[in-house]
Amino acid sequence: MAKTAFLGLGVMGYPMAGHLAAKGHEVTVYNRTAAKAESWAKDHGGGHAATPRGAAEGAEFVMACVGNDADLRDVCLGPDGAFAGMGAGTTFVDHTTVSAAVTRELVAAAREAGIAFVDAPVSGGQAGAQNGALSIMCGGEEEAFAAAEPVMASYAKICRRIGGSGAGQMTKMCNQIAIAGLVQGLSEALHFAQKAGLDGAAVVEVISQGAAGSWQMQNRHETMLDDAFDHGFAIDWMRKDLGICLDAADENGASLPVTALVDQFYKDLQKMGGGRWDTSALIKRLNAAG
Repeated sequence: MAKTAFLGLGVMGYPMAGHLAAKGHEVTVYNRTAAKAESWAKDHGGGHAATPRGAAEGAEFVMACVGNDADLRDVCLGPDGAFAGMGAGTTFVDHTTVSAAVTRELVAAAREAGIAFVDAPVSGGQAGAQNGALSIMCGGEEEAFAAAEPVMASYAKICRRIGGSGAGQMTKMCNQIAIAGLVQGLSEALHFAQKAGLDGAAVVEVISQGAAGSWQMQNRHETMLDDAFDHGFAIDWMRKDLGICLDAADENGASLPVTALVDQFYKDLQKMGGGRWDTSALIKRLNAAG
């Protein structure tokens, strides 16, 4: 069992940190809203700290799952940042989906302090975090990953090192690129079924068992047909992630025409007031257009 810290207690981080505690790890948490950290400590019996540095002091592994590049910098750097409280030989694990640029920046800062760094974004959504069944894609040195993997196993269904630093974030970009196309395709299929006068649920029951089947189809078709989107992964977050993908594609020369188009479709939904709707709300845009 390891002494750990967890920074960021949103819809993902709160249950992830809980799984660490349930597996017997010693956990100290930090959250920007202190009341949530206090609530977590009451729920799970761990400790809480007023700063990232305070949470990280004495920890062998420090995990973070925050919002974006700026949030990650805030919890890592500066006199109250986690790096200031971590000793040489410890390991920082970043579960946030962030840009390759900030990953490179923080890897360099960690290396200078003698801290190992694993970029480890996750997929599986809130349900995956609550059930301890996340897919974790990792980048970093083999030794650092080997040390951190048994700890991450507390909330993982699969946890794999893809390559060196940044490979985890690049793999998460592949994940979001694939999801964008899948959800738009599913939206068009269900929209077409409705226009054709078909029973959408019956259509999905059949086609989900063939080559068209996907996680999105299994887990989102019912709410899409019910026009219910107050759940899941918010469009605002997806646009942040797709922006990261498109920026990286500009750097490496990849062509992402479908991703760029779907990103604009999500922009349309934001203009409709749907920034917090689930990403499957792409069908709502089609239905609104007639």
